[in-house]
Amino acid sequence: MIKYIVLYNLRSAQNVGSIFRTADATAIEKIFLIGTTPSPIDRFGRAQKEVAKTALGAEKNVDWKHYHTVDELFKEEKLKIAVIEQTDKSVSIEKVKDIKTFDTVMFGNEVDGVPYKIIKSFPNVIEIPMKGSKESLNVSVCCGVVLYWFLLLK
Repeated sequence: MIKYIVLYNLRSAQNVGSIFRTADATAIEKIFLIGTTPSPIDRFGRAQKEVAKTALGAEKNVDWKHYHTVDELFKEEKLKIAVIEQTDKSVSIEKVKDIKTFDTVMFGNEVDGVPYKIIKSFPNVIEIPMKGSKESLNVSVCCGVVLYWFLLLK
């Protein structure tokens, strides 16, 4: 069962808010925000309006923690991660049968995704097959598809 989400260097506060909302709807325990990913609370302790706008209160219901680097996260947390990314080694989500091998899904930057130097560390790299002319989904939409896919599998 998926318990955690890692958001690596997302740039859009609206995407982060939307992911918080989907996380709440799918009973995610915690979201780890890495690098430049906007947090629900800014560095001055104020609510981040752009996150709150799309989260609609979910940012208050889902636990979260911000790390400056992915290495800081890995030192502190013991996570079994599946990276959601299109690579030459990724497996279609349709072919993933055993989700007990991971408890966390990682999503990357809206343009650059998750860097290869991180991807190569994980045995589970999963992609959503694209049927149309576009090669990817918006990260918040992708997160919704992935979380509900795995929710239905359990």
